[in-house]
Amino acid sequence: MIELALFGAGQIGSIHARSIAADPKARLKYVVDPRPDAAQRIVAATGAAIVDRATALADPAIGGVVIASATDTHAEIAIAAAASGKAIFCEKPIDLALDRVDACLAAVARAGVPFQIGFNRRFDPSFRAVRDAIDAGRVGKVELVVITSRDPAPDSEDYLRVSGGLFRDMTIHDFDMARLLLGEEPSEVFATGSCLIDPVFARLGDFDTVMVVLRTASGRLCHINNSVRAVYGYDQRIEVFGSAGMLRAANLTPTSLEYSGADGIVSDKPLYFFLERYAEAYAAELRSFVASIAEGRQPVPGAEDGRRAMLLAEAALASSKSGRFEPVRTT
Repeated sequence: MIELALFGAGQIGSIHARSIAADPKARLKYVVDPRPDAAQRIVAATGAAIVDRATALADPAIGGVVIASATDTHAEIAIAAAASGKAIFCEKPIDLALDRVDACLAAVARAGVPFQIGFNRRFDPSFRAVRDAIDAGRVGKVELVVITSRDPAPDSEDYLRVSGGLFRDMTIHDFDMARLLLGEEPSEVFATGSCLIDPVFARLGDFDTVMVVLRTASGRLCHINNSVRAVYGYDQRIEVFGSAGMLRAANLTPTSLEYSGADGIVSDKPLYFFLERYAEAYAAELRSFVASIAEGRQPVPGAEDGRRAMLLAEAALASSKSGRFEPVRTT
């Protein structure tokens, strides 16, 4: 039984708490959150205890920590957890500043502890099937990847102010999927964006609608398109085109019911939000983290995957300002 401490009792923290409770190989022992009401809801559902950070990290029974707190606390908690010898699961991004990301990764490397980054889409059954089919050679040599990711509605202004912007907060998931599906590291990025939906994005110096093109050294291409508003639901699609064919992962819908009539063909809209769309992926990534602790192996995706996606986000941000392809830093 792997005992875990959860940092952050908000929306994502609650999801992870449920995933831990459902895993027969794990037990949630502690919840750490400065908001008693939020922490108490998880405690009532799981039987965990509310403690402070020092208590959680000092307990030798704790085999790992799950960091789902505010973004600006991720690196700080991860560094402290590494120093305490705890395995680390950290929600994305590790930090909004690359120097803090690098400091965190250095602390993790010194401690030699397992580190898993929260790129849950890698664990989605449909997306994983795409990667497995690529590995099996179903499409031959990958040439084009198209990723569509559109939220049903914008986040609150309070959240947007601390999110780090669309590229670091939203597109970062797509950057990770692009790396996984292309099979090569992108070496150049072109990004452009607009404010078409909510003026708050312009006030914050951000975009609500973006397009990104990634190019690898061998010439493989990926197109990513994001919007913070899709009136029909949470739009999540992937297409991989290669020399021997094409793979496509479509949206998930509540049912497969389809009505055909004189006016057209009607089916269900996509699942409305990420909590529904990726429920299975969230559970699978925590099971993988627990298994990596039990088996004494480094989890995947790891710390370097978090850093690589952040490098792409930074390059996209620079490109959106310059209007040019930007090289991706590798150091």
